[in-house]
Amino acid sequence: MSVPQSKFLTPEEYLAIDRQAEEKSEYWDGEMVLMASASRQHNLIASNVNAELRDQLKERPCEVYPSDMRVRIPDTDRYVYPDVSVVCGDPQFEDEETDVLLNPTVIVEVLSATTEAYDRGKKLDSYLTIDSLQEYLLIAQDKPRVYHYVRQPDNRWLFSETSQLDTVIQLDSIGCRLSFVEIYRKVDF
Repeated sequence: MSVPQSKFLTPEEYLAIDRQAEEKSEYWDGEMVLMASASRQHNLIASNVNAELRDQLKERPCEVYPSDMRVRIPDTDRYVYPDVSVVCGDPQFEDEETDVLLNPTVIVEVLSATTEAYDRGKKLDSYLTIDSLQEYLLIAQDKPRVYHYVRQPDNRWLFSETSQLDTVIQLDSIGCRLSFVEIYRKVDF
């Protein structure tokens, strides 16, 4: 995440600008925030997760999106670009452009030094308000570590943290497994 623009924008103004822009910006409470470029490790991890989930879900009624799919956080004026998002069942979009997903089932964010506080703070709090969201993964890129949030039947969230290289993360909401070996394939620490 980078420096916010200074002019207050409506969500409609934001979408009109962002859809034409060469660089992606998130939208937080009336402000556009330019997205920072990602490191090699960040891109490898996001690509690895996207590929693993895509392969496991290709015969099921689910879709896996890389970081170019916007997600709108209902109940807020926020539009974000998760590193990976998954929707199972019928995807719902904000409008006919089909570039703003409303009902993600799983969201994955890769942490970096510049975004970790944001991803683990305001962004996490906002994501957990999405009714359709069942699981949220935060993946470290500087060491093997995954933070996993799982919605419980009573709508509380169960948190677990894993750092063992032989771990397999079970994503029960979509019936997938992510091994640390695959998450961190070709990543150097």
